[in-house]
Amino acid sequence: MSRVLVLNCGSSSVKYRLYDGDEVRDNGTVERIGEPGGGPADHETAVRQVISGLDLTGLTAVGHRVVHGGTRFGEPVRIDEEVLAAIRDLVPLAPLHNPPNLAGIEVAREALPDVPQVAVFDTAFHRTLPEAAATYAIDRDTAMRYGVRRYGFHGTSHAYVSRRTAELLGRRYDELNTITLHLGNGASACAIAGGRSVATSMGMSPLEGLVMGTRSGDLDPTIIFHLRREGGLSVDEIDDLLNHRSGLQGLAGANDMREVLARRADGDPAASLAFDVYCRRITSYVGAYYALLGRVDAITFTAGVGEHAAPVREAALTGLERLGITVDPALNAGKGDRVISPDGAEVTVCVVATDEEREIARAARRIAGTA
Repeated sequence: MSRVLVLNCGSSSVKYRLYDGDEVRDNGTVERIGEPGGGPADHETAVRQVISGLDLTGLTAVGHRVVHGGTRFGEPVRIDEEVLAAIRDLVPLAPLHNPPNLAGIEVAREALPDVPQVAVFDTAFHRTLPEAAATYAIDRDTAMRYGVRRYGFHGTSHAYVSRRTAELLGRRYDELNTITLHLGNGASACAIAGGRSVATSMGMSPLEGLVMGTRSGDLDPTIIFHLRREGGLSVDEIDDLLNHRSGLQGLAGANDMREVLARRADGDPAASLAFDVYCRRITSYVGAYYALLGRVDAITFTAGVGEHAAPVREAALTGLERLGITVDPALNAGKGDRVISPDGAEVTVCVVATDEEREIARAARRIAGTA
């Protein structure tokens, strides 16, 4: 039986999961990496702690989540020096994410030199985007020179959740049109036609698109110029503002939707506005993706907010009834993978728990030849 360790190194955390076949043997998360009074000082230390604390006897592969694969990586790959160098070259496109991913890879290769290491890219699922969806309307030569295009992210989650939705509905994956809404601290929407990503809200970086925990999502680019010219903010200060001090954090002073919902229930106007802005953005993307797909069979919510925040699911789809999209309040209040739209609804609305680590483990087995 194949034994796979999955390492998912985020900007301030390391999630790990150890599989025997499809069965989870061990798992956990090291959080608050590099934060004062928090966890380990850096990702290298965190990954060493994870590896030293696990029984890895008989390990057949290590699967690594890598956020940005650029245009080079459209499939999972076995990691060698050339692949490692290419991931390093992509750091300017994902400065918050690829460095922690690299740290995990380098420590795991050092600690487990005889075990195949496999990189699974968040961007790979979106390589099927039509050129019209991936292309920004700026000077072509400039765009090509600096790699400016829509890459999309959360690909392993959108892939897993869309397939799980087809299973839940007893439908063929290659015949289903689905809008998946990955709503966590990072958030993205994806339009999937017959198993192929045809539109997604994150762009050249994970900053574009939906409102997130600390990220702004869509905004007028002139805001950046205005803050630079009129406010005197440096490029790094604006980068920090949009990535770490915006979204729910910027609007309500809290990046956790649970706190926003609690404060909204207590009548806090800032929390209420943050909730409304957050849900309105989702509504607009669902409507746009409905138009692009032409026919929508299912809309699926996933990730921390998507799976657990019933008020968000309800508010995000309110007003779309004429498109055949409705939510049943009783079903919406339930738990687990389920349908939350009424019987006979034209568009089936679902909640599915994402499992990026399982998706990475499957890919790692296949590439390492142990599937």
